[in-house]
Amino acid sequence: MEVLYADSRVIAVVKPVGVLSDQVPALLRQQMGTDCFRTVHRLDGQVGGVMVLGRSAKAASLLGEQIQNRAVEKEYLAVVEGEPPAEGRLTDLLGRDSVRRVTYVSPTPGKDVREAALAYRVLGRCNGFSLVSIRLETGRTHQIRVQFASRGWPVWGDGKYGAARDDGSIALWCRRMAFTHPQSGERMAVSALPQGAPWGLFEDILAALKRK
Repeated sequence: MEVLYADSRVIAVVKPVGVLSDQVPALLRQQMGTDCFRTVHRLDGQVGGVMVLGRSAKAASLLGEQIQNRAVEKEYLAVVEGEPPAEGRLTDLLGRDSVRRVTYVSPTPGKDVREAALAYRVLGRCNGFSLVSIRLETGRTHQIRVQFASRGWPVWGDGKYGAARDDGSIALWCRRMAFTHPQSGERMAVSALPQGAPWGLFEDILAALKRK
């Protein structure tokens, strides 16, 4: 597993697609030969990208508080079907069907229905697909996938939410996280970019992001 940053309190890694968030601490213990890696947030198993963990109980608690208080910035990249407007803000009421294990847009408030919001910007378009940069304002289960799919722009490969193809992986990636170091108080950011299909459609744009 690629390590983006590590010290005695925090570690940031690139979670591979197909690895569950709960599996990351054990994998790191094997890789690093040390204990105490604690998850403070989750990525869907089909989603790869930046993941930050605490390396002590106190550090994990402080990072968790930042996430709860929305003090952690999260930027995602996604390839979606269709052509959303150049930029926008999506707000919905989302519910969760625990039996079918799907999230859905609810027309009205209700039990276990929560508000969800994100802002996005289209970075490029190619062959009927769009590369979008997304900043989460809330952290609901499958939020990005459902909010885009409900508007006719499902994430590439996300057959669960209506994409034309379902290859077992989806084009959704946590590109960047910014947070306050739980010990030093320094504001820091870590980032990583995806590779392979369908990201190669936007190779030039991703190369430009890497240089930033």
